[in-house]
Amino acid sequence: MNTTAAATEANVTAATIRNWCRKGVIAATKQAGKWVIDTASLAHRITIGQLKRPATKVVAFTIETMTAIGGNRWQRNGVDRVYINDWARFAGIEIERYRSGSISSASIGGRGIANIRAARLLDAIDKIYFDATDGQLYAQHHGADDFEIRYLNGERDTINLVQRLFSGIRTAIAAL
Repeated sequence: MNTTAAATEANVTAATIRNWCRKGVIAATKQAGKWVIDTASLAHRITIGQLKRPATKVVAFTIETMTAIGGNRWQRNGVDRVYINDWARFAGIEIERYRSGSISSASIGGRGIANIRAARLLDAIDKIYFDATDGQLYAQHHGADDFEIRYLNGERDTINLVQRLFSGIRTAIAAL
């Protein structure tokens, strides 16, 4: 079997197959400059890979999961919501404050940002809540879709704050 056929069979790239051949992960010989792969060895490697894969956990937005990650349930006049008040931690925003409440240092994803940028990030989102009636997560925001970040080392990046936040919430739920 050649590398292309082996890659299709194993659902990996041809480069991965060539790497496996070089490292001896699968039995293969080189003939005329091309790898010839032993099919039984490849089948064994595929089986090993399937055993190592963790079971995919279903992430469900429910009242229970949202409150388990720190949300506060609110019910009134037929409205049932779970509000996420400390949403910045799910977006990877870390803030240190002075006793006065002013920001003393800030980072996003472990990289330092200016305090004023952190304040603008925090001001960009008004509310994050899960609506129990339709099972959806909502963000009331202004300008959090494409937010320009300037790191303290001078680099710039554009992030979608809402997307980053929702991803962090999914990760927190999956970790339950």
